[in-house]
Amino acid sequence: MYTSQSTIKSWAEDDRPREKMQVKGRKALSNAELLAILIGSGTRSKTALDLAQEVLQAGGNNLYKLGKFSQAELMNFSGIGTAKAITLMAALELGRRRTEELPEKKFKIAHSRDVDRLMRPYFADLQHEEFRVIGLSRANHVIAHKLISKGGRTGTIADGKMIFKELLDMKASACILCHNHPSGTLRPSDSDIRLTKQLFDFGKMIELKVLDHIILTDEGHYSLLEAGDL
Repeated sequence: MYTSQSTIKSWAEDDRPREKMQVKGRKALSNAELLAILIGSGTRSKTALDLAQEVLQAGGNNLYKLGKFSQAELMNFSGIGTAKAITLMAALELGRRRTEELPEKKFKIAHSRDVDRLMRPYFADLQHEEFRVIGLSRANHVIAHKLISKGGRTGTIADGKMIFKELLDMKASACILCHNHPSGTLRPSDSDIRLTKQLFDFGKMIELKVLDHIILTDEGHYSLLEAGDL
């Protein structure tokens, strides 16, 4: 048993995060214990683990939400300075990038949730809108996906010429449009629907089908095809 005033060095060896990882492996550690290793040291009144638990609780015990914390927000916690804040941000960014680098060559799109699974890492933590296009083979396997544009919190401009140039360059047979709504609103705007229909019509004309347009938020996704908007 320990108190918040005790140091990690005074704990039983099995309770120390670093030693616990060495003996039991990384999967045996809680999120708080992993964060405590990154934080390294606490303050006079709390251990690194206390501090890690405090940070996690502020993010609703959700690593996805924690990944959105800015350096300034992390430094609001007593005991976290510039170096510790940057260390935490770097570790969370590495985790996000790891999910981006999952093999995609054999990835097949059969449902909007497949698009969500593929693209969510690219939109995670963004406070602005981005528009991306996914190029597909005739069998709906992902060939590649490209960033088309970046905008502000309430919108971005998607250039149809740029979209189809990228698709033709990757020799795609079909595509899925994808963008995020940082505001959290799942419903498409009138301009979202209008743009989608314009691109759908042009794709049909050149035999490069626009199969769907997916909007992602932190809470889920919206398929214009499945909702009957396309």
